[in-house]
Amino acid sequence: MTEVVDADEVLRRIRRGRDRAAEEERAWRERAQSLTATDPDGAREASVRAGAYEAVLRVLEEIVDPGGRPAAAPGVKQVT
Repeated sequence: MTEVVDADEVLRRIRRGRDRAAEEERAWRERAQSLTATDPDGAREASVRAGAYEAVLRVLEEIVDPGGRPAAAPGVKQVT
């Protein structure tokens, strides 16, 4: 069944999803860093997962704050 929700509830749900994506991205990046020396394959997998959560996070941030300042990825410099 479908549930009817108002715009405020939709925005709250999107923000919750955005916050969760940020937490997951952070956790996977930390895992990738901790595995770099001992398990390169595991570190690569963790980096890929962190990148996926970063993509989700950026999309949800654009929905919540259209045209807002883009989140800077760690280790990436924006060239203008």
